[in-house]
Amino acid sequence: MRVTLRPRSGCLVLCLCLSVVTLLLQSLWVPLEMTRDDPAGSSPEDLGQRGLSFRNLALRLEALNTQVQRLSREKDGSKLTRNDLTLLLQSFRQDQQGLARLVERELKRVSQRLDQLSRHHQHHHQAEAPTPLVSRRSHTGSNEKCQVPVDPAYPVCAEKVEFLQAQWQSDPCYAFYGVDGTTCSVLTYLSQTEDFCPPRDGRNHSSLPWHQKPQAHTKKAEIRKSLLPLYEAISNNSSPAMKFIRSRVEKMSERWIQAGLRMKESSNNTVSTQMRVLLYPGALSGSVGQRFEAMVERGGPLGELVQWADLSACLTILGHNLIFSTSQHQLHSLIGAAPGRGSCPIQRPLTFDLIYTDYHGLAHLQGAMGLAFKHYQCRFRILDSFGTEPAFNFASYARSHGYKTLWGSWDLQPLQYMTMFRVCEAVNPDRRWRQVELKRSQQEILCWVNEGRFGKAHTPDNSFLGFVSEGTVRKGSELEPVSYKKDRIAVVYGKQDYMWQGKYEYVKVISEELETHATVYQPPGHTLHLPSFIRNHGLLTQEHFQQLLRKAKLFVGLGFPYEGPAPIEAIGMGCVFIQPRFDPPHSSASNDFYKGKPTTRQISSQHPYAEEFIGKPYVWTVDVTNKSDIREAVKAILRSEVKSFTPQEFTCVGMLKRVLGYITHQNFCSKSVPTWPPKSALRVHLAPLGQSCVSVCRRSSLMCEPALFHHLNTPAAFTRLGLSCASVLPELNHLFPSYSPWGRQCGLQQEPLLFSCAGSDPSYRRLCPCKSHLTG
Repeated sequence: MRVTLRPRSGCLVLCLCLSVVTLLLQSLWVPLEMTRDDPAGSSPEDLGQRGLSFRNLALRLEALNTQVQRLSREKDGSKLTRNDLTLLLQSFRQDQQGLARLVERELKRVSQRLDQLSRHHQHHHQAEAPTPLVSRRSHTGSNEKCQVPVDPAYPVCAEKVEFLQAQWQSDPCYAFYGVDGTTCSVLTYLSQTEDFCPPRDGRNHSSLPWHQKPQAHTKKAEIRKSLLPLYEAISNNSSPAMKFIRSRVEKMSERWIQAGLRMKESSNNTVSTQMRVLLYPGALSGSVGQRFEAMVERGGPLGELVQWADLSACLTILGHNLIFSTSQHQLHSLIGAAPGRGSCPIQRPLTFDLIYTDYHGLAHLQGAMGLAFKHYQCRFRILDSFGTEPAFNFASYARSHGYKTLWGSWDLQPLQYMTMFRVCEAVNPDRRWRQVELKRSQQEILCWVNEGRFGKAHTPDNSFLGFVSEGTVRKGSELEPVSYKKDRIAVVYGKQDYMWQGKYEYVKVISEELETHATVYQPPGHTLHLPSFIRNHGLLTQEHFQQLLRKAKLFVGLGFPYEGPAPIEAIGMGCVFIQPRFDPPHSSASNDFYKGKPTTRQISSQHPYAEEFIGKPYVWTVDVTNKSDIREAVKAILRSEVKSFTPQEFTCVGMLKRVLGYITHQNFCSKSVPTWPPKSALRVHLAPLGQSCVSVCRRSSLMCEPALFHHLNTPAAFTRLGLSCASVLPELNHLFPSYSPWGRQCGLQQEPLLFSCAGSDPSYRRLCPCKSHLTG
């Protein structure tokens, strides 16, 4: 029999049901503050969240109940349509499944709580009577079944057991892995999940759940003719930063595809194994990500986003499988992190062959992987715009020798850090340079060494990742120069108001010769403090900004931001770049921006790479306090005719070959000494007192190669250089191997992580592994 309810009657019935369920939930919910003893294994955060969600659902049902009552009170019942009731039922259905789960879980919790109270009541009555000591021991007798083993191979086992027995509730991950405070549970965890205690039940530590190696990849990476896999990987994120990345990839997609096809056609193309790669820019995640995202559309720095966009496109074209994430929660899921605060290892072997991240992401990984972080850190690659020198990277050495900063101290291989620029680049062919052909990462690079000039560029201890200049032409060869029709226009490089402070006279001199334009972001309701002779366009899209650069003769640097991609792209569009000279140089000791950065570099201008490796007529570095110097430079620039110029390593083909070389040859998980580059490339040089290996190798038109240091870290290396050693001692010193003429002391490097091309001391002559041209 079917009973038909009128809309008003249906509402009343539904109202009654909701009221009953709401009362049931409110009666079950016990406020957190009324509970004296929390269930074992639950953290305060877990309990608080559970109670909060339970209460919120009750309040939601109460709100639905109110809504039904309001509808039922409508004067004209006929106005309550079938659609109204349907929408209301749909709203209730959304909470139905969650309600069922919560009610089931809460009823179970209430039952457990009653059992606890019952046991506590019985124990309280037993405690009132005198109880023999044996009886109390028998209550915890289960602990006595497991003895802490004494094994010289596991010297910290007892210490770890004691720690976990006291602290196992500090992180819910311990309870997740079965720790309940008993000796047996702690020993099981320390032997089966961690490796601080001897294996139990005939197991071995190679079978730890996060140690097992996943199935080896056999599929070869093939050059792709489409970026569709990348679009799919980033399609579910619509943040401003990801919009910028996607826009850049789409705009340059044809160039990437054509570059990939040219690589495929080359006879010496190296085929690598297809890898599973995670890209996780930690600077876009969490609270730091919120601040970064807010700056993207307000003129904030975009250099890091340029690198992430180009790296993702590069890896996709090379045929690797990518996952791109900016969510810390998703990161935990992707790596199999145990629930909690990251004190425990991950639940399964890491399924990614490579993880590209940044310093923020490195901290997120450490906070989620526990003991597994050290095990898998050889797979990490860190995008590090300004570089990390070995002395700052090795934690114990940094602490004891004054190199500890907010960054660094991760004990990675220095080559795992990947920089925006490199030491030796393809540069201006119009200047009188001596040409040296080098090969690095399977890439032929024309490095033009200006004899006698040795600036403070990035250390070769790190890997040069780079980016792709949008200024390169879209048709024909990426390196083919193009002439743009130029107006008498200057565009100032500075998108935020504060960057202009103290630069009025400098810009005024330029404006006397050229119409001066700016692209400064203006917040709503704020007044900009720009000179009256500046024509400000506001913040432009990348496309409109590039249109302005194609018409401009001059691109004007204000001194900040440092070392960004914009000057390289402007030069690629036929602009001349003029920038301030820093005298004295900026460094971590004298400049707030560089303070705390893990490098000893001395920055002589806003863009040292452009100053030293491109130079005139494309780059002019001036004293901005000297009006005559500025005026003469501007007039010389106006008299010159320059075409677009892009260094080869900032083209799509250049970056593809470079990244392919890294993926093919860099294996930081191997315990053996590096075999790439081969020993045949080594050219040994003995540095004068007080000179670094960077400058010594460059003086000989070579480059320092840190992967070759191990060939020099022997007593025989000193003998071959004709040095007589009174003593040969291994030591932790980032300048070793070195020779001290006072006492004829020969120092060997004790820690391979401290092999460093950077660094010098007046007391030491360094042994330097320079690299020559690699044939074939």
